[in-house]
Amino acid sequence: MKQQFKTFDYIEDAYKILQDLNASPHLIQHVKLVAEAAEILILQFQQINLSFDPEWVRLGVAFHDIGKTLYPIELIERGNKHESAGEQLLLNRGIDPKIARCCRSHGQWDRIECSFEELVIALADCLWKGKRNVELEHLTISKAAQILRQDYWDVFVKLDDRFEEIARGGDLRLSRSRL
Repeated sequence: MKQQFKTFDYIEDAYKILQDLNASPHLIQHVKLVAEAAEILILQFQQINLSFDPEWVRLGVAFHDIGKTLYPIELIERGNKHESAGEQLLLNRGIDPKIARCCRSHGQWDRIECSFEELVIALADCLWKGKRNVELEHLTISKAAQILRQDYWDVFVKLDDRFEEIARGGDLRLSRSRL
């Protein structure tokens, strides 16, 4: 018998789970700002006809920091306890393991094998605040080139300017993150 996982008709259903877990307004605002960056990435990937799962990205972004409901100190101090705690929290709620794994992979993309979607979630979590990460961008472009069956540099040209555009908006998004 195939296991049934919780499904979402609307991204607002994912935000409802955050609210049910008493996520702080700061955490919810963070998730929405990362989602803004993710939507720009999703649109760019769709424009270059990249085959991927945009709903996985959207849900992964919505849930990537849910473990901070258990470790709220990590909203203001560096830490990674929220990563595995968030994954377990979502698994306990019947959320698809590939979505739950985004809690871990967004912070561990450089240590574990990640899907393209997981890399996009991690990338959006960097770019939203104006931070560029060359290694993460390289991995994302490499996976995109592999999916598209195109040369790395041809894909780089299609994506690098968009990454820079998102990063340039980081200061404005950061100013909006302060509630």
